[in-house]
Amino acid sequence: MANAKTPADLTINPRDRRFGRGQRQARLWLGGDAAGTAFYNALSVTFPKGEAFFIEAVKAFRAGVDDKLAREIKAFTIQEVVHSREHVAFNKRVLDHGYDISRLEARVDEVMAIARARPPIVQLAATMALEHYTAILAAELLRNPRHLAGADAESRELWRWHALEEIEHKGVAYDTWLHATRGMSRWRRWKIKALTMLLVSTNFWAHRIEGTLDLMAQDGVTGWRAKLMLAKYLLVSPGIVTRMVPAWLTYFLPGFHPWNHDDRVLIQRVESEYEAAIMPTVVAAA
Repeated sequence: MANAKTPADLTINPRDRRFGRGQRQARLWLGGDAAGTAFYNALSVTFPKGEAFFIEAVKAFRAGVDDKLAREIKAFTIQEVVHSREHVAFNKRVLDHGYDISRLEARVDEVMAIARARPPIVQLAATMALEHYTAILAAELLRNPRHLAGADAESRELWRWHALEEIEHKGVAYDTWLHATRGMSRWRRWKIKALTMLLVSTNFWAHRIEGTLDLMAQDGVTGWRAKLMLAKYLLVSPGIVTRMVPAWLTYFLPGFHPWNHDDRVLIQRVESEYEAAIMPTVVAAA
């Protein structure tokens, strides 16, 4: 099967929205759920430095791309910069609640140092794999309101806004990869892509579980109780990991492209809520 393409009529719209400034947030902001709150807090810690890495990895291969992809890379970059800004603010609220995130940040620094020591094409492959993760996580958040049920309004809107834009730009890193590897055989391209995803997946979940359990311990939930609570949260109810598995597996299929599954209907469900935040200069440039 030939690779699909990003829809020709897709517009990537950076939205300049600020969340939770000057508002009180409960320590266990996700409906009092220690496991759920810790999972999203731990995930948020990774975003500012992780998204900076994604931008660098994609922009390293922007030379020679067509005009459409060049515009999409620009919009992707702006979206990721604003995401980083909002997660810096979110992480500040996590700190304000007394959590120590220094160990989580040190782990992010360690991973970033290892990643930046790899060749640029491997950095792009890792970015492409992680962008698939964020896209399928985003789709699940928008598809199933149970994941953010009980969250305070501003935190819920932050994660929904982020999810909307992750779906919108889910093809950018992949299309950049196709451009960067256009001279490779299909077998070599698939091998690098598949092996990178397996490595990324192993590290991603090991580190997210480690970070989540660290934060849960700071709420007094430790040992087997914490591990069982987290396993139930991730695998059973609401079970976001279990629900993501089928979409994750499609990454290994011949002819995979993020837009083989056109889920713009999820964007349409929520985009009107953020319409006023669309950055007009980017829309005009597109």
